[in-house]
Amino acid sequence: MYFVFLLVAMHLNRLDATADMPLDSDVFRVPPGCNAPQQVAYSRKMLKSHGKSKTYKFYNYTSGHIHHCTIRNLEYDTKYYYMVGVGQTERTFWFLTPPKPGPDVPYTVGLIGELGQSFDSNITLTHYENNPLKGQTILFVGDFSYADTYPNHDNNRWDIWGRFVERSTAYQPWIWTVGNHELDFAPQTVMLLGFIFSILALPRLTLIVLQGETKPFQPFKHRYRTPHRSSGSTEPFWYSIKRGPAYIIVLASYSAYGKYTPQYMWLEQEFPKVNKTETPWLIVLMHSTWYNSYDYHYMEGETMRAMYELWFIKNKVDVIFAGHVHGERSECISNIAYNLVNGICSPVKDLSAPVYITIGDGGNLEGLSTIMTEPQPKYSAFREASFGHAIFSIKNRTHAYYGWHRNQDGCAVDGDTMWSIPYDYKFPVVEVKNDDVAVEVMDMIK
Repeated sequence: MYFVFLLVAMHLNRLDATADMPLDSDVFRVPPGCNAPQQVAYSRKMLKSHGKSKTYKFYNYTSGHIHHCTIRNLEYDTKYYYMVGVGQTERTFWFLTPPKPGPDVPYTVGLIGELGQSFDSNITLTHYENNPLKGQTILFVGDFSYADTYPNHDNNRWDIWGRFVERSTAYQPWIWTVGNHELDFAPQTVMLLGFIFSILALPRLTLIVLQGETKPFQPFKHRYRTPHRSSGSTEPFWYSIKRGPAYIIVLASYSAYGKYTPQYMWLEQEFPKVNKTETPWLIVLMHSTWYNSYDYHYMEGETMRAMYELWFIKNKVDVIFAGHVHGERSECISNIAYNLVNGICSPVKDLSAPVYITIGDGGNLEGLSTIMTEPQPKYSAFREASFGHAIFSIKNRTHAYYGWHRNQDGCAVDGDTMWSIPYDYKFPVVEVKNDDVAVEVMDMIK
């Protein structure tokens, strides 16, 4: 038994930037033993799967061996233990495979974005781990290690971030979305190499200039795998995956998405694959939010919205999760009436449109964004500058529960909540015998 005394609900937010944890923090500790060999043993029947390892270079950084291993022919809804390494380097973990897709299979996901590696990041991850609703996977909406905020995009920060999140990623899948801090586009990081040699006994100095890092997303591509090939994608930044009653589409805000681009053409072929009889919940992940009333990053997603919003509505997208700024949740809104001529440029309530949830509040070193548009726009149902995470718990084909959790609250406390209904149950198909009744039914639904 317990008692709760509620006097005044006040949430005092720090306005200063947060600080990264020191490099000797226990969450960054290097595991014992040497590099593991290229195999993973997993069981129920102690099978082995062989993988590959590779290294990469970025400016003056050379990575250790990064191992990737694909385990095939797993059963649904089964707990597997797996072992990495041999002898004294053995480390054992486990994971639970997802249930077989179906319309009434309950499934709960966690939502985190902009995590970084600060003290607040650690609180966010701990808060999620202790949430009694227990997410079965994490939908991560981008901005991982923030290595690009350090001199020369210090890739050692990618190493320690991987060790930091291992306590979760080793036991449940994280579905990755890339953000602007994964671009790692750094043409300015040039290296000058000087060589002294002699010609005819005269010393000469030659300078060789090595080009900077001009291929985007290199650290992410070498470290993290996505199931993009299984969904026909040509790049790991956009892909789809099924989880219980949900069909999840991941898009890349910082890869080309205009008409005729690979991402656009992939999505054009992907939408017809969605079977809402099997997976009634259609969820889209991206990094740059379309609807945002914060001053920070305001309207950065506008070009993608202008191209894709009508497309999303026609294909019955239910929820869009994004990052880039802190917590905000919209109404069901759209701005599809606007064109360059009519001037109708204000978002309006639209039950056929998805809800937009922004969850870029994991705790990164940039601190809290507190400057917002005033008064609060009508399309914004809730907003608050606090660090935290969210849970989206799909109960069945008709209902899902969303809860946002502040770091400064208890693990079971919701700072914002919403019950969600997928498109097909907002607009049920009703059989009628004549046009007059049909008109009356449609008026009732509206």
